[in-house]
Amino acid sequence: MTTSLTNEEILRYSRHLILPEVGKTGQEKLKAAKVMLIGSGGLGSPNALYLAAAGIGTIGIIDFDVVDHTNLQRQLLFGSESVGLPKVEAAKKRLESLNPNTIVNTYNEKLSSENVLRIFKDYDLIIDGTDNFPTRYLVNDACVFLNKTNIYGSIFRFDGQATVFKPKVGPCYRCLYPEPPPPGEVPSCAEGGVLGILPGLVGMIQASEAVKYFLGKGESLVGRLLQISVLDMTFREVKIRRDPECPVCGDKPTITKLIDYEQFCGIGLGLEAPEQKKNDAVAEITPAELKKLIDANGKKVNIIDVREPYEYEISKIPGSKLIPLGELMEHLNELDSSLDYVVHCRSGARSAKAILQLQKVGFKKLKNLRGGINAWADIDPSVAKY
Repeated sequence: MTTSLTNEEILRYSRHLILPEVGKTGQEKLKAAKVMLIGSGGLGSPNALYLAAAGIGTIGIIDFDVVDHTNLQRQLLFGSESVGLPKVEAAKKRLESLNPNTIVNTYNEKLSSENVLRIFKDYDLIIDGTDNFPTRYLVNDACVFLNKTNIYGSIFRFDGQATVFKPKVGPCYRCLYPEPPPPGEVPSCAEGGVLGILPGLVGMIQASEAVKYFLGKGESLVGRLLQISVLDMTFREVKIRRDPECPVCGDKPTITKLIDYEQFCGIGLGLEAPEQKKNDAVAEITPAELKKLIDANGKKVNIIDVREPYEYEISKIPGSKLIPLGELMEHLNELDSSLDYVVHCRSGARSAKAILQLQKVGFKKLKNLRGGINAWADIDPSVAKY
């Protein structure tokens, strides 16, 4: 692909061209650039839109998910008409409409140790928009091994953070977080929620760093972790340094090839959060089975809802008793260990944890509602999914 600008591109990027820091030469650098986006969700959406609009010549997107109604609150790459489509397919169509000059390469697959080096090698810059620890460590290590800059961002509830990991210049992700937290300790956005505007803000910071990277202008976030709270609108900067003893980028690295990242993060070792793997110690009941039980026994079915009060306001199973997971042990006097209980939450993860806690104090007649209240909504349309 030629990096010379056409007359149409000169007109399209005219507001860039009149910036001395960009100019024609800078815009041609952007046209020659190749960026790989890991994920097209909350962070991937603003990155993809703004980088395509800015004139990045080639954008790669890897994502194996499909568009869901719950994505539309923050993933502005997609519209209602995209629901049910592969994300990469919908993203490519939107980006090519936004800027037909940008080449969009799609990878409808899960990033793994088997494909990451092959996919990354043809791109100049990696932007990490993932939401899980195994992929973050995988992206980090692959970038260190390939000597590729990794622009990192993360979001949760009202808080976000961003930085740039540049091998041989600054720290890597493992310097910042040497070990992942125990599985299930850090809730996902699906469980904890996220303000829809926040990923737009963090994603645009990542995109800004990408454009600056190719232009060679300004001061990057290498060595600086930018922490953002939109609830009180504060921006805090924390200095981060390369760890000489880092197992990947340190002076004497002990990790010199890709590892099993799910094992490293506790996945596959029997340490999974319940939503990641069925726990054989927790008996389950399907929504259909529960409905049949309720129809036969009415109010005699004991249902414990371990979600938070604000979730209970959204939707509830009639007759259920609300006891948030964090308060469960304080309300044992309200429960009778001789009775049968069905325990549920949003999707089945927290309720499985609740059952394990109750089993430790002598409760035996417990069943977890498979799929939580969102699965219950499939047989009771009066209950809203969220």
